[in-house]
Amino acid sequence: MMARAAEAGSIRAAPLAAHYEYCGTLVREHDRDRWLASLFAPAEKRPHLHALYGFNIEIARIPQVVSDPMPGEIRMQWWSEALEDAARGDVVAHPVADAFLDTVAKCGLPQGDFAALIEARRFDLYHDPMPDMPALITYCDATASCLFSAAAQILAGEKAAKTSHAAGIAYAITGLLRALPFHTARGQCFVPADLLARYGMSPADILAWRDTPDLRAALGELRTTAGDHLAQARASVDSLGIAARPAFMPVAVLRLYLAAMERPDYDPFTVTEVPQWQRQWRLWRESRAARPG
Repeated sequence: MMARAAEAGSIRAAPLAAHYEYCGTLVREHDRDRWLASLFAPAEKRPHLHALYGFNIEIARIPQVVSDPMPGEIRMQWWSEALEDAARGDVVAHPVADAFLDTVAKCGLPQGDFAALIEARRFDLYHDPMPDMPALITYCDATASCLFSAAAQILAGEKAAKTSHAAGIAYAITGLLRALPFHTARGQCFVPADLLARYGMSPADILAWRDTPDLRAALGELRTTAGDHLAQARASVDSLGIAARPAFMPVAVLRLYLAAMERPDYDPFTVTEVPQWQRQWRLWRESRAARPG
């Protein structure tokens, strides 16, 4: 009987290892900055980071692969139920779900945070405008801050809540600003309606691709919000132990994106890009700053 149990464990370990490897490939292809940052984490921790980030990719891209909200709701519900029953056959067979839920169990990650992430991402399935700044901050916290917190817990057994909040707000707002043309093409506006109203605009103006001085001013205010949270995150990161630092290294590239949006040739309706070599250099510089001595 012990031999059978050992054989069963060996059979289970083989696909699980392959599922972790799949997550690593997925993150390398679809979230390059986080993948590069993970290379500075201890080798035994990287698969868990990849599983976490792979889960985020799977949830974030649901609205991109469905034709209307209902199929998206079904997929979101599948993930919500997977959190509650990791042993289900279809969950174990899903490479990202299997590796991610194994990571949740082994690293003691809070399932409630991921349930909240899934719930927040349901907003992406519809064309409702973001109503106000508090709603945007709540959305960013649920979809980004929790990832920094979980990554820190994987690496150092701590959530680093203050740092995670600031990092998540900065990271998410910067990402939403970069993706404004993509969201506009889908008929969606993440720029808060109350912010637009202060500049005499509405979400309809963005969906009509109206590039005006008022729009530039509203987006500039959003960049300031992202920059303020970035500064808070950077200050908090300096107080963290070395072990947790790789969890927050992706924040280092945000300054590059925000600076690119300040250039005279900035076009809010074109995705803002930064050359990969510049991002890699910034991450390498960040890794050097994190070393003791």
